[in-house]
Amino acid sequence: MMALTPTLERLPIVIQAPMAGAQNHRLAAAVCEAGGLGSLPAAMLSPDELHQQLQALQQATQRPYNVNFFCHTPPTPNAPAQAAWQSTLAPYYQAMGMAPKLASGGAARVPFNHAAANVLEAFRPAVVSFHFGLPAADLLARVKSWGSWVLSSATTVAEALWLQAHGADAIIAQGPEAGGHRGMFLSEDLNTQMGTFALLPQIVQAVHLPVIAAGGIATPSAVAAAQALGAAAVQIGTAYLCSHEASTSALHRAALQSSAAQHTALTNLFTGRPARGIVNRVMRELGPMHPAAPAFPMATADMAPLRAAAEAQGSSDFTPLWAGQNAASCRSAAAADITRDFLQAWRVA
Repeated sequence: MMALTPTLERLPIVIQAPMAGAQNHRLAAAVCEAGGLGSLPAAMLSPDELHQQLQALQQATQRPYNVNFFCHTPPTPNAPAQAAWQSTLAPYYQAMGMAPKLASGGAARVPFNHAAANVLEAFRPAVVSFHFGLPAADLLARVKSWGSWVLSSATTVAEALWLQAHGADAIIAQGPEAGGHRGMFLSEDLNTQMGTFALLPQIVQAVHLPVIAAGGIATPSAVAAAQALGAAAVQIGTAYLCSHEASTSALHRAALQSSAAQHTALTNLFTGRPARGIVNRVMRELGPMHPAAPAFPMATADMAPLRAAAEAQGSSDFTPLWAGQNAASCRSAAAADITRDFLQAWRVA
C-alpha cells in the first residue's frame, strides 16, 4: 500500500462523500466528530451560502473537514439543443397541464472560481476536493498556499496520471458503482469506465500518490477489501443518505429503502452528465442516456419544473434519486454510528 505522507496520516481514513442536494454542514460535522472526514458540497452554493455553511461547520466541529467543488467548463448556450430537449420533454409537460418555460440552463452548478476562493481562504480547510478534474493553475495555487490538501476524482488510470501531473495530493479512484455524477473529465466515453475493485489496484500501481477508493463501498467488508487492494482511505456516500443528519428528501429516502434501489443506472437526463441514480419513470421511458440531453448542467432547468410538479403530488417520477449500486446497505441511523462501523473495519497494520 502507498505510504501516506505525514500530513495525510493525520486525516481520517473514512471520507464522507460530498452529496449536493442531500446534505449540509450537519452531516459533515457529525462524520468529523465520529472520527471520519466530513465533506461539504459547495458546487451549488452561492458565496454567501458557502460562508454560512462553513461558519456553521466550524462551530460544530474543530476537526479537519473537506470542501468539495466542481471544475467543469460551463458550456456555451445552444438554443437548438435546448429546443430539442424541450421538445423531448414536451409530452410530459402536456400530460401535467404545464407549458414549457424558456429555460436558460442549469446555472445552479458553478465551477470553482475566485469568488468561492475568497470565501474559502478565511477558513482554510484541511482538505479541498474537486470533481471533473482540477481548477485553473492560479486557483489551485491559492488553495495550496493555505496548506490545504487537494483531492480529485479519477475514473481511469489516464485521469489519475493527469491529476498527479497537475498538482493533486491524493487521488479518489471512483468506480462506476458510485452514486451521483461520474468524475470523468478526459473522455466522455462510458466504455472507459471500470469497476472500483478493478480500477483501484491499477491506479495504485500507476501513481505515487495516496489513492482513495470510492464506488460501491457501503459495508465494512468492502472497506476491508479496498484496504487489501492498496487504498489509503475510502470515500463513502450512499451509506449516509438515510442517516439522521442527511437532508435527503422523504421521497428519496423511501426509494432508497425500497426494492427500487436494487436497480440503478447512469443517466444524463437530469443534468446532462452521466450520474448514477435509482431508475424511475422518466429514466425508463426516455432511456437513462438520451442524445437530446444538452451539455452539463443545461439539462437541469427544463427537467426542474416537472420534478417540482411531480414531487408536489408525492411522486419521484422526475426526481434524480442519486444512489450507488450498493444501496441495500443504506440504513436509518446516526452518522456517527455509520462512521464508526466503517472505521472499525479498517485493519491497523
